Amino acid sequence: MEHLDIQLELDGPRGKYFILMPDGTESRLTYLRAAPDRIIADHTFVPAPYREQGIAEALVERLVADARANGDKITPTCWFVADEFARHSPDWDDLLNR
Repeated sequence: MEHLDIQLELDGPRGKYFILMPDGTESRLTYLRAAPDRIIADHTFVPAPYREQGIAEALVERLVADARANGDKITPTCWFVADEFARHSPDWDDLLNR
């Protein structure tokens, strides 16, 4: 896909990175702020027609970039986010809160 317009929506301690897809559906990565410096990444979803195009990876990369900029640690309870952390080890290990 070309440029992905990743947006962030906050609702109290909950956060959501999302991309509005061309057909009106939404790709998203949701998280919970468990402490001032710790977030729990709990769910990633990409609609079937858009899978295998790097969209979920882009959402995780945005989460990681923002966490790094804000001094946050990430606990991945979503299997996809956990897999991305394993794939990017050791580069992302400093952000991992097990």
